Amino acid sequence: MNPPSSGRRSTVLPGSEDKRTAVVEMFDRIAGEYERVNRVISLGLDRRWRRTTVDSLGLAPGSFVLDLACGTGDISRILAVKGLRVVGVDLSQNMLRHAGRSGVVVRADVSRLPVADAVADGITCGFALRNLVDLPVFFSECERALRPGGRLAAVDAATPTSLPARVGHLMWFGHVVPWLGAAVDSAGPYRYLPESLRRLPPRPRFREALVRAGFSRTEARTQSLGIVTAFLAEAGPAPPAPRQSS
Repeated sequence: MNPPSSGRRSTVLPGSEDKRTAVVEMFDRIAGEYERVNRVISLGLDRRWRRTTVDSLGLAPGSFVLDLACGTGDISRILAVKGLRVVGVDLSQNMLRHAGRSGVVVRADVSRLPVADAVADGITCGFALRNLVDLPVFFSECERALRPGGRLAAVDAATPTSLPARVGHLMWFGHVVPWLGAAVDSAGPYRYLPESLRRLPPRPRFREALVRAGFSRTEARTQSLGIVTAFLAEAGPAPPAPRQSS
């Protein structure tokens, strides 16, 4: 399947395994201008959102963090500056070429992590939840990879609930952002942004999925008038061993 690109070709991605291939091809294509365009379409706020995501982990220097769907390594660099040991994971080879400047990277599916159980103190995921094929599977895999008490911190775009913010959001992401993408020959992927938001479940369903995956103390906080949502969840303790019958 070819990725959405420009012109009249649809930018709606399939809700199946084909989506994984389409998303990888799309991000391979825009890797070179990804960070630059992100700065523009977020008016520079994306840096603050990523810093807040890292800070919410509350980890001491030397802790081990997996940065999942790491892209070009924006969050990985922040983690490294704070003295955390980080491994970035992504399926896009072109994204990883840029992220490699931030430290260790691994090309892998974030829903099938090549790591042992309970190895990570923290997991981050920035602006990638809407690109995943199966969120419950992803959350279960994150819980498996985290030690008991380890934290998952994820942030993604959202649609504001207040009418004024919603109208402004629609104008910016529905019209201006695709135009900016077209200016760098990436109209299709940046039309995908507003369309992909419609695929995200509401915040209560996110938290329900996290609890079902084994997380506790889940939080969902909106930022910047509701245009992004930050999720924080703590991996639960290991279940008690079954009692031996006498």
